[in-house]
Amino acid sequence: MTANDLQPPAAAAHQSFAALRHPGYRAYCLSMAGAMMADSIEHVISYWVIFQKFHSPALGGFAIVSHWLPFLFFSVYAGALADRFDPRRLIQLGMLLFMFVSLAWGVLFLTDTLQMWHAMALLVVHGFAGVLWGPASQVLLHYIVPREHLQSAVRLNATSRYMGLLLGPALGGGILLLMGPAHGILFNALLYLPTILWLWKAPYGPRFAAEHAPGPAIRGLSDIIATIRNIAADRTIVSMTLLAGGASLFIGSAYQAQMPGFAHDLGHGDADLSYSLLLAADAAGALCAGILLESRGLLQANVRTAFVLAMLWCCALAGFALSKFYVLAMLLLFVAGFVELSFNSMAQTLVQLKAPPPIRGRVIGVFSMAALGMRTFSGVTIGVIGGLIGIHWSLALSAVLLLTVILVLLALSMSLRQRQTST
Repeated sequence: MTANDLQPPAAAAHQSFAALRHPGYRAYCLSMAGAMMADSIEHVISYWVIFQKFHSPALGGFAIVSHWLPFLFFSVYAGALADRFDPRRLIQLGMLLFMFVSLAWGVLFLTDTLQMWHAMALLVVHGFAGVLWGPASQVLLHYIVPREHLQSAVRLNATSRYMGLLLGPALGGGILLLMGPAHGILFNALLYLPTILWLWKAPYGPRFAAEHAPGPAIRGLSDIIATIRNIAADRTIVSMTLLAGGASLFIGSAYQAQMPGFAHDLGHGDADLSYSLLLAADAAGALCAGILLESRGLLQANVRTAFVLAMLWCCALAGFALSKFYVLAMLLLFVAGFVELSFNSMAQTLVQLKAPPPIRGRVIGVFSMAALGMRTFSGVTIGVIGGLIGIHWSLALSAVLLLTVILVLLALSMSLRQRQTST
């Protein structure tokens, strides 16, 4: 492998929705979108039931921690498994765990035997299922689409995720109303089947590659240390991983959990409806970003562009936090969703393009550890501090702190680039 193999590809002639031109990716994208939808629906039903049964804010907090903490501790190990074994099987294992959790919820709801420890155990299993799914699904992309279409594939994956976030709650609410929680969540378990069945025979993965050597043996904690050492000299991977980790630490998705409070403070009619519309504005912005950027071939992967988009995200969220007008708040959330998808998918693309193939899964695992695992602590920066100074000022302060960190990272990145150019 030469140094050129690790460089981002030169800009090619624009093709709208380039990844979708590959039949394998179309099937992959549809199955992943269905799985993401099922994940979102399960959250709607299970969170509603455990709230009705226990009325425990602590359990609600545990649900958030159990969802993200496994990414912090086990993303690199999951990536190492994807380097060494068939990523299709790891994704299938994750889907089977998701199915098990939905079925277990359904049985406990039907028999009215749900206890708090049952809920905690199932929430933990759900978190581990997400870790098995995440890095492996990104590694599999490299066997489905050519290198020059990787950004398209990553961006469309992110778009389908936000589509699940946008449509999942509505579908989950409808299923809850029509079938009830028990039968609804049992039905939801079936939505994971298309992904499992497609991956059974899908002709993608290391066994179908012309040249593939299994990754190094899994060595536990030393895997994380060795991977960080391997990527420490790569300015692009380090800067994009730090950017994603900082965004997750300071803000992440914690502001969404505070949305009922924002809706109430904006004082626009029914707080429940206001809450739903605010969440929809954020997700709709991301969805529009995926469609517009893919159709026009805009915002190609670039380190400086990713930093600028992240800074715009900070400005949009700070403006939302301090806004007194509901319509302006919705507009700023739409902008925030648009630029969040743009810079997150760009950072993910740059990391995957630069990752050395033998340890690609491990590098993706380090990125996931930062981008998703650090969300475990975003509830402190916005939620806990928000309890002291108010959620509006805590979100605005978090956005300003993140903006400062991004400016420092950008300055360091540009300075290092100038040094490398001058030597």
